[in-house]
Amino acid sequence: MAAKRAERLVNLVIALLSTRQYVTAARIRATVPGYEADDGTDRADEAFKRMFERDKAELREMGVPLETGRTSVFDTEDGYRIARADYELPEIHLTGEEAAAVGLALRFWESAQLAGAAQSALVKLRAAGVDVDSSRSLPIKPRIDRGEAAFEPCYAAARDRRRLQFDYQRPDEDTAVRRDVQPWGVVAWRGRWYLVGQDLDRGAPRVFRLSRVVGRPAAVGPAGAFEPPADLDLTAVVARQQGQGEEHLVVVRARPGTAVGLRRHATPLGPAPHGDGAGEDRLQLRTTEPWVLAEQIAAYGSDVVVEAPTSMRDAVVARLTRLAALEVRA
Repeated sequence: MAAKRAERLVNLVIALLSTRQYVTAARIRATVPGYEADDGTDRADEAFKRMFERDKAELREMGVPLETGRTSVFDTEDGYRIARADYELPEIHLTGEEAAAVGLALRFWESAQLAGAAQSALVKLRAAGVDVDSSRSLPIKPRIDRGEAAFEPCYAAARDRRRLQFDYQRPDEDTAVRRDVQPWGVVAWRGRWYLVGQDLDRGAPRVFRLSRVVGRPAAVGPAGAFEPPADLDLTAVVARQQGQGEEHLVVVRARPGTAVGLRRHATPLGPAPHGDGAGEDRLQLRTTEPWVLAEQIAAYGSDVVVEAPTSMRDAVVARLTRLAALEVRA
C-alpha cells in the first residue's frame, strides 16, 4: 500500500473512532487529510467519490466495523462512524519480543508527520460542531522520533516525492559524502531504519541506513517530482543489498537470560564448559556486515563476550572504549 494511502486510512479511522455521531462524506472530505479538495468541479467530486469508496471497501475488508447511518431524524444524508465497542481488542498480554516489536511500531506512529495530520483532523471535526469525545479518542501527541534524527525529513520527502540531499558516512569512509537522492520510502529491517531511493549521482538504486546520515537531510525542488517503480518492495530491496558481501561467522558467550535480540538470529552452541565463561551460553552468529554486528554486541556491555574471531572482539572493545571515554567527559 502506498504511504499516502496508508496515512489517509489511518487518519480516517482515527476521525471515525473519535465521535459518537455519524460523519457525512462531505465532512470527511473537508476534515480528513489526503482527500481531493472541493474546488467546485465535477472532476474533483468524482475523484473524491472513487477514493472514498475504495477506502470504505478496504477498511471493511480489513475487518474495521464501519457503520452507516444518521445521527438524528433531521439529517438529510447518511454518515459514517466506527463502533468502538466492536473495534476494540480484549486485553493483550505480550512477550518481551512482541512488546519490542510494538515499541518499534509506536516510534513510527509517534512521528510528527503522522500524528500531526491526524490531530488536525480532530481539531477540524470539533470546529465543525461534530461531537468528538476526548475520552474515546486516541492519545495522539506529535513527537519527533528521537531514535533517528533523519527519520522525519526522509519520511516527509519520500511521501511528498521531493528530491533529498544529505551527507552520508559509511563505516569504511573517513568523511561524509554528499548524496543526492530521489527517496522512494523509509522502511525498518532487522531493527534499523533505512531509506531506499534512486541515487542521482550514481544513476542506480541505493539503500541508506538512517543512523549514518550526518546532519539533517534537506528536501529540494517541487513535490511530485518523480514516481517510485510500480512494483517496488522496499523490504526486499534492503534485504538484497544488506545481504550482499562475504559472510562472517562470529562466536560469542552470553549470560543466561540476556541478549534476547542476538539470540533471535543465533545458532545455540550449548553452555561454555569451563574457564571464565563457564555456564554462559555460546552462540554462533552469521553476518555480512561485521561493523553492524560489532555495534549490536557492544550494546549488551558485559553480558556478551566475543570468543572469535579476534577482529570482531577488537572491534567491540574499541566501541566500548569510545563509549567509556564519552561517559568520562560527560
